[in-house]
Amino acid sequence: MRRVVVAALALVGFALGGPAVQAEPIKVKFAHVVAENTPKGQGALFFKKRAEELLPGKVTVEVYPNSQLFGDAKEMEALLLGDVQVIAPSLSKFDRYTKKIQIFDLPFLFDDIDAVDRFQQSPAGRALLDTMKSKGIKGLAYWHNGLKQLSANKELRLPEDAKGLKFRIQASDVLEAQFRAIGANPQKMAFAEVYQALQTGVVDGQENTWSNIYSQKFHEVQKAISITNHGAIDYMVIANAKFWDGLPGDVRAGLDKAMAEATQHANKLANDLNERDRKRIAEAGKAQIIPLKKEEVAAWRKAMAPVWKKFEADIGKDLIDAAVTANRSS
Repeated sequence: MRRVVVAALALVGFALGGPAVQAEPIKVKFAHVVAENTPKGQGALFFKKRAEELLPGKVTVEVYPNSQLFGDAKEMEALLLGDVQVIAPSLSKFDRYTKKIQIFDLPFLFDDIDAVDRFQQSPAGRALLDTMKSKGIKGLAYWHNGLKQLSANKELRLPEDAKGLKFRIQASDVLEAQFRAIGANPQKMAFAEVYQALQTGVVDGQENTWSNIYSQKFHEVQKAISITNHGAIDYMVIANAKFWDGLPGDVRAGLDKAMAEATQHANKLANDLNERDRKRIAEAGKAQIIPLKKEEVAAWRKAMAPVWKKFEADIGKDLIDAAVTANRSS
């Protein structure tokens, strides 16, 4: 009996003070559809760096850019199935999960990117992050890309210039209505297919930020880019809710901290990269950049204004009012 007790005590001592078997680090796959030299691409890499620094040996983050794992049409399904843990879709991708996020697609809603930021950080904006939890989607943060410009194979100065043209859009009912309001033909298409579609004339134009236009070389296959700033392309970084909620508390806290730092980094970078890439597009001299006059912008606003009313019931007038208020905040 004495030998058994001694042996048992030895085992307990080994368990408490001896070498432990090292647990495998938790793997986080972060997939996205744009190039690494875009704000989202750089934000994802910064998140990887900080997460692995804050949680050494506990977490590894694998980043897959440029639709390497899943394209626009499949990344959400992959997240819900657990094939990836984190993605950062454009806000336009969420209308099938909650109609309220359609607010970000309303044309000419925000005066500038600062107004977008104020709304996203407001109580109303923060609440939107949790509106899809019941669908298995956990919102983590908003990341800026920038304001959209309108490009085509001809000059676009007034809404009537777009009549009859085919424009690539993201899968968004609001964006479809936006282009129909000016007599154009919207074509839903995955981001990875846009360059070839523009090059071959499958579509005549598209809307995007300066950094996306430059990184995807859209300016090489478009004749003109009008400075409309008519909407924002921002992202919601989301996680598989079951995965995120099932993380150990210390790991989740570390990833939350890494995400907060990556958000600050990505949003600052978005402004810098868009300004830089606008200059690069101008220097390339392939597409004409068209600054619009005040009255020309007013004409676009007026032509697209009915879209607000069309989606007011789905989005909620109170939410639209909160977004409009962000334009007047100091």
